[in-house]
Amino acid sequence: MITFLVRHGEAGAKGSWDGPDTARPLSPAGLDQAEGLVLRLEDYPVERILCSPTVRCQQTVQPLARDRLLGIEPLAALGVDGGPSEILELFWDRQLPSTVLCTHGEMISRLFARLAGHGLVVPAPLQWPKGSAWLLHRTGRRQVHTRYLSPLALEHRVPTS
Repeated sequence: MITFLVRHGEAGAKGSWDGPDTARPLSPAGLDQAEGLVLRLEDYPVERILCSPTVRCQQTVQPLARDRLLGIEPLAALGVDGGPSEILELFWDRQLPSTVLCTHGEMISRLFARLAGHGLVVPAPLQWPKGSAWLLHRTGRRQVHTRYLSPLALEHRVPTS
């Protein structure tokens, strides 16, 4: 079972945004990172895309959803206020194979902290810069093997109608 854990793309500084943080969009660099995610995951099956309800998370996975002809399923458990137990339960859900989980740095930190007690195998130092992803492979022994996928920025394309 494979899960892709994605941190939303660059969205600029919180202080430079006047509206509610949940509505803060991706910056131009973040939009380029969202396009890069399509290429990063091109060799992997993706059956579902779940994401935080924030605008920046949804924008991060929009190019991937468009490329794979999938819907984006907003999920409060992936939001900044989601609990560590909720994301861990979501991660171990066997009904979610080949799923992208797009969330925030705080949630990725919480998930990795919880997985450390479940045989987390990490070949590289743990890091999750904006626009990056982790491939997490769950084994039957509840062990988790990981692979870091660095951010890749491609020129943002405007979808044609």
